[in-house]
Amino acid sequence: MSTPALLEVEGLSCRFGGLLALNNVSLAVRQGEIFGLIGPNGAGKTTLFNAISALTPASAGRVLWRGQPIQASRPDQLSRLGLARTFQNLRLFDSLSVRDNVLVGLHRWAASPLVDALLGSPRERQRQRQLSQRAGELLALVGLADEADLPAAGLPYGERRRLELARALATEPQLLLLDEPAAGMNPAEKNDLCDLIRTIRARFDLTVMIIEHHVPLMMRLCDRLAVLNFGERIALGTPEIVRHDPAVIEAYLGSSR
Repeated sequence: MSTPALLEVEGLSCRFGGLLALNNVSLAVRQGEIFGLIGPNGAGKTTLFNAISALTPASAGRVLWRGQPIQASRPDQLSRLGLARTFQNLRLFDSLSVRDNVLVGLHRWAASPLVDALLGSPRERQRQRQLSQRAGELLALVGLADEADLPAAGLPYGERRRLELARALATEPQLLLLDEPAAGMNPAEKNDLCDLIRTIRARFDLTVMIIEHHVPLMMRLCDRLAVLNFGERIALGTPEIVRHDPAVIEAYLGSSR
């Protein structure tokens, strides 16, 4: 019996004026897998992520979460369903500490009665201690426990990427969308990132969908991949299948004729 799909994209198209950025793209992401999205620059990968996460309206098609359409949902509604995302361009709060950046991600679990919040009741102080402890656990997981009290602006680039990942995990997602998490990392950092993604997938029973330009990393990391080119899906399957697909070879290397 096959694993059920957590997320399905059916005939999705996105048009910006005269530009067709996505053209009738369909795919399904199974629960518990690491699903990769690759393709040349401008292939439509981030546009697809933006459509899934309700940042870009689709011109046609549907996005389904456990079989229910979600393309009309707001980003905050998707977060409550269990969808979290990191971005190609980092979106941290540089003026806040590393710990406080993660606490921002915990806000959906931090709702307090108004009286408790205003008066700083014992119950509220206990709640804040629990949240701070949870933030510390997530920072330890991504290797940033010693930097918890430092300003986020002072972190090296690779550690800023890890901080964004910790903040996404703070929302307790079921599906984690990672947009080029290895961008700007050296080879050792990329290998560590692969190990970390596998660790968090197992620890939190997550499904992961990832965009990344480093194809060897994706071939090692992903259970299945989809390949986009000029807004269209040209391949779908295991790394072994995708690696030998003639359309994929041509998209990356050009025609041999």
